[in-house]
Amino acid sequence: MTPEEMAAHLVFHVKQAALDDLTRFAKVLAERNEVMNLVGPATLPHYWSRHVLDSAQLLNHAPDARTWADLGAGAGFPGVVLAILLKHLSTDSGETPTDRRVFLIDSLAKRCRFLGEVVRDLDLPATVINDRAENVSLKVDVVTARAMAPLPKLIGFAESFFRKGAEGWLLKGENVEAEIVEARKNWAFQSELFTSLSDPRGRVLHIRSVRRAR
Repeated sequence: MTPEEMAAHLVFHVKQAALDDLTRFAKVLAERNEVMNLVGPATLPHYWSRHVLDSAQLLNHAPDARTWADLGAGAGFPGVVLAILLKHLSTDSGETPTDRRVFLIDSLAKRCRFLGEVVRDLDLPATVINDRAENVSLKVDVVTARAMAPLPKLIGFAESFFRKGAEGWLLKGENVEAEIVEARKNWAFQSELFTSLSDPRGRVLHIRSVRRAR
């Protein structure tokens, strides 16, 4: 998949400057992956589909969200991709850099150092937080995560965000329906599932009105 083919799947206009930033991110990721094991090496040739489109599709579903929290941000998916796109969408709409922001939350210091370098080098509207997700309390529009934990645990990690009104837009695998059933044993929430644009086996899970089950 080319950058242009990736962009064609999105409902909003992707500027060339955004594609340039995403290309720069790909280069840094490949270089650092040799020593940090940020992503599976076999996925790098499929960067635009496996990583970028997988992340960017979240903005198709939540185009009006201004603030995002990416839990277990890891290599920057989906958080860094979202920050790059939001940076250039803000430029298009005349917003200031602080109007849209992504909080990249990860418990490993070395990953946070990597994310911090990317944020600085690409001048992204993002803040890196080196802490466990359950220790962070922020008011955001959306909480997201990819491959962080099964849904029952993930909801627990994100509980403080949901209490403050966030909705969840989560990138999940083909076993998500079983995860939803398990999560409902301890949590009450509304949910919707969408087929992933990057892999027909994947799902985008939307959850809202999250609270502890009685």
